[in-house]
Amino acid sequence: MILISGPCVIESRETVFRIAEALMPYHDDCTKDFYFKASFDKANRTSLDSFRGPGMDEGLRMLQDVKEHFGYQILTDIHEPNQAQTVAEVADALQIPAFLSRQTDLLIAAANTPAIVNIKKGQFLAPQAMEHSVLKVLKTRGCDEVSYENSKKYGVWLTERGSSFGYGNLVVDMRGLKIMREFAPVVFDATHSVQMPASGGASSGGDSSFVPYLSRAAAGVGVDGFFFETHFDPSIALSDGPNMIELDDLHRLVKEIDAIRMIVE
Repeated sequence: MILISGPCVIESRETVFRIAEALMPYHDDCTKDFYFKASFDKANRTSLDSFRGPGMDEGLRMLQDVKEHFGYQILTDIHEPNQAQTVAEVADALQIPAFLSRQTDLLIAAANTPAIVNIKKGQFLAPQAMEHSVLKVLKTRGCDEVSYENSKKYGVWLTERGSSFGYGNLVVDMRGLKIMREFAPVVFDATHSVQMPASGGASSGGDSSFVPYLSRAAAGVGVDGFFFETHFDPSIALSDGPNMIELDDLHRLVKEIDAIRMIVE
């Protein structure tokens, strides 16, 4: 099972190392393909005054330190094509943000690195539409046919993070998990799926109490992995606190998911 977890954004070296240390059991678990996730720049925050992160240079230095200290695989976002090569020197997986999931130049730039390309499904897109984004990466990597096996071979994932439902709300259509899994490994992003975009005035709100329910449902449908943003205290997190889950809750939830996956598989 792919497991992606970490804080939404790099807040400080102390915070990122404290969270990384708590996630060590997943790195040691032979049933998990674990990736530590943190963003060096949140380029799509609601407000100009919102915390964005330390920036690429300092952020990559901290992610490299995490990688060397804990031995973790690293996943982080890129927002511009010219970031891909530099970020891929540290990151094992490059994440394409949902708002940018159709950006051809960004997808091609990511595909021209050795990193896994994890494309988050746009909140505004049907699951079927993500086949075209997958094909852009596959063609760049020398493969002309979209299939689950080809995407797995050439390192392309899709991540479900909910679909826009009216103003300031997201819903998850569980059918989309199966649809997208026809042409790529699928990761379920449980914490962003409970986000309420721009519902907090100058920031996004969310309701993390729904994370366990959606996660268990996705495990029942069948996915290749899960994405959880986590923190030792989400109430003081500098980004996405309302939809993040505490580390202790994450540990309990992963055990539940493992049990469901054993039944489904």
